[in-house]
Amino acid sequence: MAIAGHPIHPMLVPFPIACFTLALLTDIAYWRTSNLMWLHFSEWLLFAGLVVGVVAAVAGAVDLLASREIRAQWPAWPHAIGNVIVLILAFANNLVHTSDGWTAVVPYGLILSAATVLLLLFTGWLGGSMVYRHAVGVRSDE
Repeated sequence: MAIAGHPIHPMLVPFPIACFTLALLTDIAYWRTSNLMWLHFSEWLLFAGLVVGVVAAVAGAVDLLASREIRAQWPAWPHAIGNVIVLILAFANNLVHTSDGWTAVVPYGLILSAATVLLLLFTGWLGGSMVYRHAVGVRSDE
């Protein structure tokens, strides 16, 4: 999927990555300060990351399923499955964050946020290897 030759999936993925990473940081801030503002920031960051993440996942799934070249690359399936797990973790984390106060973050919200970010590091590495090593989504103008 592309708009004017620019692939949609790589344009969208930075947003959920930023949201989920910032949610971890705001969870840590809440854990350290007990200020409810940080809890609310986490809730909104998780929600925004989920919304854009689902759109990015749809674009990535279309790319994966429509292109034999992409499916043939070894990192493609672990990248896709890992990102689905990221969205599931973020959704569960969003549900945990709807609890009241301290129990919304400590310990389960914080653990889920950290697990989400750690898994994102791995899936991001896989996605990067698909672009930089296997030239997926790279157009040659020769």
